[in-house]
Amino acid sequence: MNDAYLSTAGQAVALLETSEVAEAWEQPSALAMMTVGGLAGHLAYQIFSVSSALREPESRTAPIPLLEHYARAAWIGAPLDGEVNAGIRAKGTDVAAEGAAALAARARTALAEQRTELAKRAGDHEVFMPQTGWALRLDDFLVTRTLELAVHMDDLAVSAGLDVQELPEAAFDPVLVLLTRLAARRHGQAALLRALTRVERAPAAINAI
Repeated sequence: MNDAYLSTAGQAVALLETSEVAEAWEQPSALAMMTVGGLAGHLAYQIFSVSSALREPESRTAPIPLLEHYARAAWIGAPLDGEVNAGIRAKGTDVAAEGAAALAARARTALAEQRTELAKRAGDHEVFMPQTGWALRLDDFLVTRTLELAVHMDDLAVSAGLDVQELPEAAFDPVLVLLTRLAARRHGQAALLRALTRVERAPAAINAI
């Protein structure tokens, strides 16, 4: 999963470096209650969180399954103006406070360091996440970061009036599998199958998160 994450993070850094993002920095983003700068900070945070995880000693807590991670996540289903989402927005704004150029440079530096550090770790390396209080296998953790990067690159590109870049297949496949499983768990298998194959019986929503 290392290469899939690193290639996606590379695309995210390139997006953060665009003049269009910098020029729209103070403007509202495609996400409610977030500026483009705040959204850029949230996107960059996904990269920085990998650096933080790699600095942690290997977890002494047994890792939980990937889908259980999302079952426990407090932000899923939380109201937009609730404490959890307000905290996420505030974190993005704080991360972006240094400005567009400095944020992009810091993200590129972090990514370069991660290329070296990830090469030293196997996919079953156990990563403890202090912000959640539980651990994941490194491969599963990187799937969560790749999903976040994919979703928020789309948000940021739309916000800055840019075309959305497609993910490499090696990155898109695990993101697609995860989203599909989450959607099926939320809406049921029949709803997912109908959304993909039977437009006449498709549900109104099939969102994964």
